[in-house]
Amino acid sequence: MSTALRPARLRTTDMARLGTSGLRARPARAILAALGIAIGIATMVTVVGISASSQEKLLRQLDELGTNLLRVSPGDSLFGDKVKLSKNAAEMVKRIDGVTSASQTAETGTTVRRNDLIPKGISLGITVQATSLDLLTTLDGRVRQGTWLNAATERRPVVVLGPVAAERLGLLTPDAQVWIDNRWFTVIGVLDKTPLAEEIERSALVGFPAAKEYLNHDGHPTTVYERSADEAVESVRAVLARTVSPENPNEAKVSRPSDALKAKAAAAGAFTGLMLGLGAVALFVGGVGVANTMVVAVLERRREIGLRRSFGATRAQVRNQFLVEALLLSAFGGGAGVLLGALATFVYAQLNGLPTVVPLWALGGGLGITVVIGALAGIYPALRAARVPPTVALST
Repeated sequence: MSTALRPARLRTTDMARLGTSGLRARPARAILAALGIAIGIATMVTVVGISASSQEKLLRQLDELGTNLLRVSPGDSLFGDKVKLSKNAAEMVKRIDGVTSASQTAETGTTVRRNDLIPKGISLGITVQATSLDLLTTLDGRVRQGTWLNAATERRPVVVLGPVAAERLGLLTPDAQVWIDNRWFTVIGVLDKTPLAEEIERSALVGFPAAKEYLNHDGHPTTVYERSADEAVESVRAVLARTVSPENPNEAKVSRPSDALKAKAAAAGAFTGLMLGLGAVALFVGGVGVANTMVVAVLERRREIGLRRSFGATRAQVRNQFLVEALLLSAFGGGAGVLLGALATFVYAQLNGLPTVVPLWALGGGLGITVVIGALAGIYPALRAARVPPTVALST
C-alpha cells in the first residue's frame, strides 16, 4: 500500500532566504520600491518628532518660569471709558496672603525714536512704560547688558530697553541716547527675554518719578504683575480684582501669562495632522509601488514558480515566499524611513535650539505601519503567484 509523499516544510530561515533572494536579484528595483515607503515613514516620524521637540521646549520653559505669575490690567467701565487702577495698586496686592512679590508698569503714551530727525508717527511698535523698581524680581527677569534702574536713576532721564525694542532701535549695547517726548534719554541697560511678559520685551522702561517729571504721566499703572506661592495662585486670583479695584472689581481683568505658553505648547502640534496626512499619501504611493514591483516580479518569475511547483512546492509555500518578499521590502523601506526621520528631527532641533524628542510610539508605529503596508501590497501578487499552474508556468 503506497503512501503519498508530503511536501517538505520550509523553516522560517528558509522562507526569509527565499524572500531576500528575489530582492538581491534586482537590487535597483528593490531600492526604488522601498524608497517610497521610506519617504512616507520619514515624513511621519519627522513631523511627530519636530512637534514633540517644540512642545518639550515650551514645557521645560514653563517649568523654569513657573505658572504662579498673575497679570492685572484695567478693563472698560459701563460707559466704555478706560478704568484707572490705583497708584499704589502693587502695594495693595503685596498685602494679600500668599503673595511673594508685586510690581506695576504704566504706558506713558509717548514714543521712542533713535534721534530727533525721525518723524513722531514712526514708533516701530515700541511703547514707553513707567515701571517700579522691583519689576525684574516679580518677572524673574535679567539684564543682558548694562544695569537696571535704582533709587537714583529712576528719577533721571534714563531708560532700559527690552530686547525687541533694542533690536528695532539698533541699540544692542547701552550708553547710547534715544529721543523720547522731545528729550534725550540715556540708555543704561538692555534686558534679556521675558517670555511671560512679551510686552516688556517691546518696551522702553523709565522710572515712575522720571515719567511724572519728564513725560507728564499721572502715575496710574496700566498693568500689575503678581507672583505668589504655587499653592496660593487660585486663592490670590479670586481676590486680586477686588484688591486693585474694590469699588468695581469687575472692571479689572486678571490673566495668567503662563496660559499663553500652554496654548503655544498645544498649538505646536496644530499642523501635525495635516503633515501626517501628507506623509500618509506618500506612504500610500510607496505601498502602490511595492505592489506594482511584486506583480512585475510574479510575471517575470513564472518559470521559477513552475519549477518550484514541479519539484513539490505547494501553493501555500509559493504564496508565502512572495508575501515574505513584500514584507521584507516594506520593512527595509520602513527601517530606512525611521532612521531618516530621527536624523531629520535631530538636525532640525539642533539648528533651532530645541531638545531632540522622538517618541518611541512614533518609531514603533512607523515600523508597524510598514508591516501592514507590506502585507496589503504583497497579498494580491502572492495569491496570483500561488494560482499559477506548473504546466502553464513552464510553458511560458
